[in-house]
Amino acid sequence: MFGNITLGQYIPGDSVIHRADPRVKIILSLIFMILIFIINTYIGFLVMGIFAITAILISGIPVGYTLKGLKPVLFIVIFTVIINLFTTKGTPILEIGLVKITIEGIDISIKLSLRLFLMVIMASILTLTTTPILLADAIESLMKPFEYIGVPSHEIAMMMTISLRFIPTLMEETDKIMKAQASRGADFDTGNFVQRAKSFIPVLVPLFVSAFKRADDMAIAMEARCYRGGKGRTRMRQLKISSLDYKIMVTCAIVTIMVIYFNV
Repeated sequence: MFGNITLGQYIPGDSVIHRADPRVKIILSLIFMILIFIINTYIGFLVMGIFAITAILISGIPVGYTLKGLKPVLFIVIFTVIINLFTTKGTPILEIGLVKITIEGIDISIKLSLRLFLMVIMASILTLTTTPILLADAIESLMKPFEYIGVPSHEIAMMMTISLRFIPTLMEETDKIMKAQASRGADFDTGNFVQRAKSFIPVLVPLFVSAFKRADDMAIAMEARCYRGGKGRTRMRQLKISSLDYKIMVTCAIVTIMVIYFNV
């Protein structure tokens, strides 16, 4: 399962999306995620799905690799689908005792699943085509105006980037610990939910110890390099909006207008 997590990873490339300004990519990703929750028609979802697949193809990232990131959220999707199927009131199409499945429940379940899948895909495209350093610079640049009211934009951007960067590392560490425990006789696949939850305790303890050790090592390394926050710091690469970014924004604006038009 841990090998299926693509969020937080970066794949080098020279595509249009790779070369786009990270600030533009973050803003457009947020706009599309908001748009995903506004969509309420299947034509709108179809337009967003075609746009997402097209973005993956343009980025040069294998479609299968991007879609692999959907596997970790399958449990959440299945759980929410079951809840909506059996709790949504409306026109029943199947009724067995107290169990009732309605047309409205199926409709809500499908749309909710599509929303979750599209959100993961859009977030994956952002992280797969943007380095953690550029993400940190972009977040800090976007939060710069909030510094006038005392918001530490550099520190927040640094924390978010470090958290995102270490998602794959911690997942890999968890996988190693689980394999080590399994070689010593631990069983993670049998028993009821409570028993399986208890079997993960020997995994969580060394994982937390390893995470705290990594955090301590990083803090020591940052202090050794005289890191004192964002005040007075310079950057090797300055972020600039280019003509390519304007073309991307116009294209995304057209897609947004199409989605809103089909959603009316």
